[in-house]
Amino acid sequence: MDDAIIKVNHLAASYRRNTVLHDVSFEIQPGSLTGIVGPNGAGKSTLIKTMLHLHPPLKGSVRFFGLPFKKVKKRIGYVPQRGSVDWEFPTNALDVVTMGLYGQIGWLKNPSNLHKKKAYEALDKMGMANYANRQISQLSGGQQQRVFLARALVQDADLYFMDEPLAGVDAATEVAIMTILKDLKDSGKTVMVVHHDLQTVKGYFDHVLLLNRTVISHGKTNDVYTKENIAKTYGGDLRWMREEQTHVVHSIE
Repeated sequence: MDDAIIKVNHLAASYRRNTVLHDVSFEIQPGSLTGIVGPNGAGKSTLIKTMLHLHPPLKGSVRFFGLPFKKVKKRIGYVPQRGSVDWEFPTNALDVVTMGLYGQIGWLKNPSNLHKKKAYEALDKMGMANYANRQISQLSGGQQQRVFLARALVQDADLYFMDEPLAGVDAATEVAIMTILKDLKDSGKTVMVVHHDLQTVKGYFDHVLLLNRTVISHGKTNDVYTKENIAKTYGGDLRWMREEQTHVVHSIE
């Protein structure tokens, strides 16, 4: 469709000569909340990193708003996996969120009071205002994830990528994060989320991208998230699903 906010065509990527992504093509419409779902090693994180020029592609093209990434990167927010961040770096929560404004501030300039106010408001939105001056190394995993989400929110981007934002967080943080993501969607933003919990896909996302090195299926969750497509994505072995998430399989038959 011509109004697609993301167009990925025949994208491929590898690590040490091992192909991780092969012939990946899809389009994302504006104002959607899409879950990227697939087994471990399916290339979910690599897909996001390759799209955002954090990992080199072997071939293929990616366009955002009809343009290359470099021309629109200020319109895109990214939350990496929490495990990839150096949480021992000596800085506090407010400073981490303020870093999300460096595109507006400039790298060699100090943030103004207005910038700090925006950062504080983003922390407050994530329920972390009381921790603004706390060193990030002293925060729990869920609190750290809230801070990183606040950093993305303060950018006021049009398009957001989240790499497993719900991994390892407590139930309250999971609810808080999903509330924010749905609010972003409702306000016209577009969000793509790497997600690992099959049990919550239908409740969390209006679209789903089933990935296992290539796109198995993509579209509206109610249309795409079927027993057959999940079996294709996970290699047909649904024994663990029957044992742990039987009600999910039944609900999509």
